[in-house]
Amino acid sequence: MDVSQLMVLGIFFSTIFALIASNMRPSTVFAVAVLLLLISKQLSFDDVLNNLTNKGLITLILLLLVSSAIDKTALIKQLGRKLVTPNFTASYWRLFGLTFFSSALLNNTAIVASLIGPVKQNQYHPASRLLIPLSYSAILGGTVTLIGTSTNLIVDSFLQEHGHPGFAFWDFTLYGLVAGLSCGFLMFILTSLLPEIANKQNNYREYIVEAEVDAASELIGKTVEENHLRNLPELFLVEIVRDGQLITPVTPEFVINQGDKLIFSGNVQKLDSLSHIKGLTMFAEADGILRENLTEVIISNRAQIIGQTIKALGFRALFDAAVVAIRRDGEQLSGKLGEIKLQAGDFLLLATGPDFQTRQNLSKNFFVLSEQKIARPLSGYQEWITMGGFLVTVALSAGDVIDLGLGLLFFAAVLVAVKVTSNGEIKRNMPLNLIVVIVGALSLASALENAGVIALSTDFLMPYLSGTNWFTALVIIYLSTLLLTEFVTNNAAAALMFPFAYGVANVIGAPLMPFALAVAFAASASFISPYGYQTNLLVFNAVNYRFKHFIKIGLPISATYSAIVLCLLNWSYF
Repeated sequence: MDVSQLMVLGIFFSTIFALIASNMRPSTVFAVAVLLLLISKQLSFDDVLNNLTNKGLITLILLLLVSSAIDKTALIKQLGRKLVTPNFTASYWRLFGLTFFSSALLNNTAIVASLIGPVKQNQYHPASRLLIPLSYSAILGGTVTLIGTSTNLIVDSFLQEHGHPGFAFWDFTLYGLVAGLSCGFLMFILTSLLPEIANKQNNYREYIVEAEVDAASELIGKTVEENHLRNLPELFLVEIVRDGQLITPVTPEFVINQGDKLIFSGNVQKLDSLSHIKGLTMFAEADGILRENLTEVIISNRAQIIGQTIKALGFRALFDAAVVAIRRDGEQLSGKLGEIKLQAGDFLLLATGPDFQTRQNLSKNFFVLSEQKIARPLSGYQEWITMGGFLVTVALSAGDVIDLGLGLLFFAAVLVAVKVTSNGEIKRNMPLNLIVVIVGALSLASALENAGVIALSTDFLMPYLSGTNWFTALVIIYLSTLLLTEFVTNNAAAALMFPFAYGVANVIGAPLMPFALAVAFAASASFISPYGYQTNLLVFNAVNYRFKHFIKIGLPISATYSAIVLCLLNWSYF
């Protein structure tokens, strides 16, 4: 082994060690690895640029950018409110079904992020008995199609890098469906192993928000429970004002009528949950200026508006702003938003018009604190274009009518044209950390191959592998990837293990496809550790889970999933 090979191997093992043992981000680790390879001249700048333009990587970036636009649609949020019922069995299967099948097409991390709130707010079951199943359902669903998880697309990019045409859209479906549904049944049987943990205390500042029930509202004639108003993420229905009368507390059996003023308390950054309820108009929307960017102010001690109500002041005309929400430290506010008498020290969240900053009376009444950002709902035609366009793009790709990357590129252009997203938003949503991880992993693999490390490894293993059964080699590759993904991220595990899977397949003369599938499925099979997959980390932080809770239910799920996938690969290819 020469100096170049030793140097590349040293950087490779140092990268794995840093991913496992350090607190550095994977993107930082891979960036350092690429810099070391460039400085030591084990990699050329042209190699890095070539990896940056990898077709699979570009497809993945487009898919993530499109997914952020799809996350604005109301479908998942509306279904999320209706998931949890008094019956635990029904709640589990609703949650599993929605998460599993939607994760096959949509970004599974975004789906879990959207559903954590409704699950945490449910009134019937401890969230800790549903959040781990939520994460596992998303992981399982992501393995059903090529676009279900970024891991599949990363392995696809490696295949194309090695001259292979890559995966077809449905190459994962047989294995993902059988393993996913089987693990779904097993997980239901094992739910008794999940703990009952009290939710974490909220660390946001609670505002009160008012919304009025319109004549065409979907809420009219149904109870609070039937409308699932108790399952809104980080928003609580505390009062209802009807015909000038204040009703509190609000019981689950209370029937909503037209004209009711619903008073919510909670996190203003979750106001989009109210915007997706048809026929519910927030106080600031009635003034016609509710926007994405909101301004938070505090009323000064010399303000002229102290002691007056928002309604009596003519707040909109006075400041070219509408009050979205109000908060008063040390006191629980009550009643209609427009009839609360303002006091010095009150916090107001304002939707501001174009003349707000030029008003001369601002400094006399407010101290401007910060800007808040809330997601705004899409219009009806934008909803249809977003969901319909995505499904058409996926269908055309699945039918081999158009290339997936090309279809996503045109679809992204359509989303910008109809103002579902914008050029600025695309720039903000660019997954730079993931790009660095993938380019770094591709570059590391290039260096291993260019220096002859892969060839040297396969030559060394030749005497041991030449007589080895193909399936035995497949199991070794699968288990190595599975072990690595529990310590590092799923994407890094897939990127690091593929070059060795490729080398082993060549040595023993086995077809490459089952080894590529084994790496993809094993890299996604992070059920034992809360740190190996993004969705696990999301639910781990949502309640006070401990590592042992994932081990207890994750071990049997991981073993079952792995056994099914390996048996199906053996049946299909060997």
